[in-house]
Amino acid sequence: MNISSARIVLVGMALFLVFAPAGARAQVPAPSAAGAWDWPVSTPEKEGFDAAALAGLVADIRQDKLLPRLHYLVVVRHGRLVLEENFHGWGPGKPHMLQSVSKSFTSALVGIAISRGEFKGVDEKVLDFFPDMKDIANLDERKKAMRLEDILTMRTGTDYNENGKDSPHERLNRLFKGWDKFYLDRPMVQAPGTGFQYDSGGVILISAMLKQRTGRHAREYAAEHLFKPLGIEKFYWGSNLEGHTHTGGALGLSGRDAAKLGQLYLDKGRWGDVQVVPESWVRESFQMRVDLTQPGQPPSGYGYLWWIWAPDPRGKAGEYIYAARGRFGQYVIVVPEHDMVVVFLGDEKDRPAIGKPIEVFYDRVLTSLRR
Repeated sequence: MNISSARIVLVGMALFLVFAPAGARAQVPAPSAAGAWDWPVSTPEKEGFDAAALAGLVADIRQDKLLPRLHYLVVVRHGRLVLEENFHGWGPGKPHMLQSVSKSFTSALVGIAISRGEFKGVDEKVLDFFPDMKDIANLDERKKAMRLEDILTMRTGTDYNENGKDSPHERLNRLFKGWDKFYLDRPMVQAPGTGFQYDSGGVILISAMLKQRTGRHAREYAAEHLFKPLGIEKFYWGSNLEGHTHTGGALGLSGRDAAKLGQLYLDKGRWGDVQVVPESWVRESFQMRVDLTQPGQPPSGYGYLWWIWAPDPRGKAGEYIYAARGRFGQYVIVVPEHDMVVVFLGDEKDRPAIGKPIEVFYDRVLTSLRR
């Protein structure tokens, strides 16, 4: 599936979406005109891993002792592909539904749009993107005050939620058109910027915001400004019948292509000689905007559509770990302290199992690093 044929119109969204110390650093080159860019390949030993420990992890997965519904496991260190394992018939180039990992790609698009002057900044009022939208329901001062930053930090103040079959999210997914109006009509339950509530609807609205300012929805905008410089040629990104990209989810990439977002952010937004995403946007996105730490638990929080996790317990720098996370066990994990990206993509249905890759990451992947 190439870019020209990858457009997928989601007829019946509810059927399709359920929501979300080693060697020298390898320079990540830009894709050449001769063909698609591909990862430099190395070995676990050369990049500072205990090869036997990683092999043991893979063996446990293949024997269904761990992550029995995992499809992709990718480990990149120092810009080199160290481990790529595919399970249950998933080949290395097959696009996989990323669910809400898509949100972190959407965050990158916002940073690009700001750098290009198409968005004024994170303080821009959401309703200013829709000057021609008529008869917005439940309009009050709180809704008028909602900013782009409130969407990026899941603090919009709307009643949007994903709790049950008749939730606003499930109802939006069943609509063939009108996602922007549906979201903008939502009642407010608190002032924006005051409380964290996971809100895919606001992120979905970002595609309409791009359309208003650039004439293109997120899929087309990403194809030119994000996927092309990263050498991503095979993808799908679902939309409704109006072409409105489902920026809260519905992006499909292979495991190795999903890892490119992690590498891009690890490299402060640069890909080869190209500054794809502004360095300042990467820094701002990884800042803990919402502290979600629970009493007695390791630190956790949320940035600009990125989850913030506790540092490596055995590390020395105390540097946070960052994750794009999606339902059914999708993860793109960025570990600046160890110059590493780890990807898990799967189809975990059991709620406890959905978070199991986090445990495997901390207990099996991080511990396989030679100290």
